[in-house]
Amino acid sequence: MPAQNTKPKAIVFIEGSNVYFAQKKMGKWLDWVKTKRFLEKTYEIIEIRYYIGVRRQDPKMRSFLKKLRKIGFKVITKPVKKIIDEAGRELEKANFDVEITGDTLESTTRLDIVILFSGDSDFQYLVKLLHKKGKRLFVYSSKKTLSWELKLKADKCFLLENLLHLTKGKKFVKL
Repeated sequence: MPAQNTKPKAIVFIEGSNVYFAQKKMGKWLDWVKTKRFLEKTYEIIEIRYYIGVRRQDPKMRSFLKKLRKIGFKVITKPVKKIIDEAGRELEKANFDVEITGDTLESTTRLDIVILFSGDSDFQYLVKLLHKKGKRLFVYSSKKTLSWELKLKADKCFLLENLLHLTKGKKFVKL
């Protein structure tokens, strides 16, 4: 009789911009191949989704996203838009909170656990909705970018600083 898979089913949702700034503050970059293998040891990963805004002319980003697709990530993009803040400064923005929330809720019948790479407090409401459906949400974020609201609501939080074996290179590199 074949052994049954007892790993919990999970879908990984990565808020690319949030994770980028977490890595930048840590001074280390995640190796996404190592990260995927690490997650697969504990979970039956159904899908890994990477959400990111892209500029029209950004060959480095396009190359990075091509690599993510090659290792099996589903990449979701939209154009970065420019906005003017109250101080008159021009900012670039491509917010994916609604898309991640919608895609997560749409996927709940296929999973046991949602794995979210983001520390954004906006996702605390998503945790509440997932709990109503009997699902759990695990967060991966940097201690410098993990909001206290999300930390209090999530079922588990994992600090990227504790996962240095998943980064590129062996030494901490100051950016």
